[in-house]
Amino acid sequence: MKDITDEPQYSVGLLEGGMALCDMIDNHICEQSLSEKNAFFVADLGVIMRQHVRWRTHMAHIRPYYTVRINSSPAVIEVLAALGTGFICTNKSELKLVQSHSIAPEDIIYSGVCKQVSQIKYAAKNGIDLLVCDNEAELRKISRCHPNAKLLLQLSTEASCPDNEISMTFGCSLKDCRHLLEKAKELGVQVVGVRSHISSSCEDDQMYVHAISDARCVFDMGEEIGFNMKILDIGGGFSGSETELELMNSAVISMVDLYFPPSSGVSVIAEPGRFFVSSAFTLAVNIISKEVVARDQAHDDPSPNDEPEFQYYMNEGVYGSFASKHSETLISAPSVHKNTSLDAPVFSSSLWGPSGDDLDQVVEHCLLPELNIGDWLMFSHAGAYSLGQPLCTATDSPPPPVYYVISSRDWFEMQDTGVTHEATLKNFSLVPYFLNSCQTEAALSVPA
Repeated sequence: MKDITDEPQYSVGLLEGGMALCDMIDNHICEQSLSEKNAFFVADLGVIMRQHVRWRTHMAHIRPYYTVRINSSPAVIEVLAALGTGFICTNKSELKLVQSHSIAPEDIIYSGVCKQVSQIKYAAKNGIDLLVCDNEAELRKISRCHPNAKLLLQLSTEASCPDNEISMTFGCSLKDCRHLLEKAKELGVQVVGVRSHISSSCEDDQMYVHAISDARCVFDMGEEIGFNMKILDIGGGFSGSETELELMNSAVISMVDLYFPPSSGVSVIAEPGRFFVSSAFTLAVNIISKEVVARDQAHDDPSPNDEPEFQYYMNEGVYGSFASKHSETLISAPSVHKNTSLDAPVFSSSLWGPSGDDLDQVVEHCLLPELNIGDWLMFSHAGAYSLGQPLCTATDSPPPPVYYVISSRDWFEMQDTGVTHEATLKNFSLVPYFLNSCQTEAALSVPA
């Protein structure tokens, strides 16, 4: 195994010689078991590349713009930049991060709903002209601070997801669009397209059909008023499965071709975030405490037997790496990183973060073998909303480190993909990497 290094931010382990991702995880668990037993992530960058290939296969005519707030890890930005995606940023920090990877301003959309004046001016100064707007107050701010802005009018899609209150919060309604378009014309601000706000909790592909149909109405209004409407953003909400993409393809592409055919000159984009990163990251956490409670005390229904229920406390919780629990995301049960026999008994268990807060429950119920303090749990699909700043400091530990890996095959395929930002990949340099001494095998040799 070797290392791909881009100092000072991060290094990427190159898996070769039959070494697998699980070997890397075992290695780092071994290292942590000998030290402080801190939580950590392992990220397979090859997964991101393969997700990009899936997107190009099923959504070839829709360019992806990655939502940076989902996961702002520098290696993720680097790989997606190399693969030619655009980027959706919600604040100045994200804008600066993306710019640090030499992304062209025209490939960045500043989408913050309530933008600070200073950040609008920052976007103007740095040539980031594509901004999202959904109300007159924001429109007036933009006209004063960024007169050269090109706006995407954010359209709400509450009608397509009536049970989701969150989707009603953002975007202007279809009936209010004409007023906003006329006000933009009065203020001399360009409107160049429409962005649909689609909540990630909605799973009905018909919401995209409604959004595209409504967008066509707004395009017609804008063109009637005198705007050159040329960008359609169908929004986010992509979970990451190939089945979902196939359904989206059948539902969305026909509508796009109907209302926005290639002859219209309209560029169609979308905002996959979780799609790229969720399955690429695995989170390893350590059990730091446990409690045993009688099952008839933990549940209203009496227990059919005298088996206990275990409450385990981990060194990461909802105020840190499991922050997605605050939204609609369901945290799946983890796997146990220790050898247990197939017929080992399992017990009703709940998993909690370290804060002691009643809200810091990560998994309400799962079946696990009895664990001990110091044991490790592995959470897959941990790449979305898990690597931001912690909401509180329940422990003195820093945010979990991220160990990036990529297989030799994925690495060479990535270089042969015909990426647009070739210089990004060339910034990686290969240096020797040796397995930890607690591994049973000696260090892998580095080929000449």
